[in-house]
Amino acid sequence: MDLKSLGWSPFFQESLDTLSPKGLEGMVIGRISMYDGSHYDILTEGKDVRARASSRVMNEFPPAIGDWVVMTLTETSNTIIRVLERKGFISRKAAGKEVREQPVAANVDLVFIVMGLDHDFNLRRLERYIAMAAASGAQGVILLNKSDIADDIEEKMDLVGGVAGDVPYHDISALRGDGVEIVRNYLKGGMTGVLVGSSGVGKSTLINNLLGEARQRTFEVRRDDSKGRHVTTSRELIPLPGGGVLVDNPGIRELQLWGDASMVEDAFQDIGELSLECRFKDCQHLSEPGCRVQEAVGSGEIDGKRFENYLKLRKELHHLSVKKDKGAKAQERAKWKGLLKDVKHYQRYKKEGK
Repeated sequence: MDLKSLGWSPFFQESLDTLSPKGLEGMVIGRISMYDGSHYDILTEGKDVRARASSRVMNEFPPAIGDWVVMTLTETSNTIIRVLERKGFISRKAAGKEVREQPVAANVDLVFIVMGLDHDFNLRRLERYIAMAAASGAQGVILLNKSDIADDIEEKMDLVGGVAGDVPYHDISALRGDGVEIVRNYLKGGMTGVLVGSSGVGKSTLINNLLGEARQRTFEVRRDDSKGRHVTTSRELIPLPGGGVLVDNPGIRELQLWGDASMVEDAFQDIGELSLECRFKDCQHLSEPGCRVQEAVGSGEIDGKRFENYLKLRKELHHLSVKKDKGAKAQERAKWKGLLKDVKHYQRYKKEGK
């Protein structure tokens, strides 16, 4: 397996070239495909490798699925000593109250947002995923799966067209293999894609079709609500026949965004364009006079539920920003408290020494 088929490009070569040539002697380049909590599985031009990251790497730049790394290999241990510069990064807020970023994948070119045309169909959730993709810098692609069981495809396609903006969207059937070639074409030329979506939408079935074998486990979803169990329990980067790689991602029950308000603006381009016509440049589109956005909502030009979700996501990211700021200040206080404690200890020691 050559590095180019795994996504290697001039960008990563340039990052590698900045390292000292002498320091690279005997080193191996590879791409992280999996992590079990202690060891990384890494794809190389030769054999697959299992390695640990050095303590310095873990403290300064913890690797993520999709990262390109430099390793030392010995008979007793394999160690990641450097993570190359990332071309892009997709992440989410970790579940729960903890204010922490959870990596999804690094160096991704395409974010495939998979949504079912059954009970999983949800425009408000789709808007969240579009915002997530926009923040990563990767190209979003919407895959509306299960066209084999849907009887209102055209209607739902029209609804998706109203929120997708410039994100392309396709109806497919992973079970029958319809539209799989569309996905394959996106990944040509060593591109890297990541699948995101709810559990049971058909991500694993799609991967099996792309591979031509039943590698990923699949379960039936409940017919009454289209809910499925989390078949995929960990992220994995999977090379595809003919080149290109795809990151399989566990189903997300509740997507919480990580970023700032700009990612919302990128996902709601129609509202952003109309806001340029507001009387005030800093218009918040709430109760200000001369608000073009409110006018559009009132006339039905912009769907009211879409606008409500826009405000909800904007508020959510504002609260996240405040929490992140408080967390940073708390860390800073703790650092200075520790330093002052060390100074007092030193002064007392020095005084007693005299």
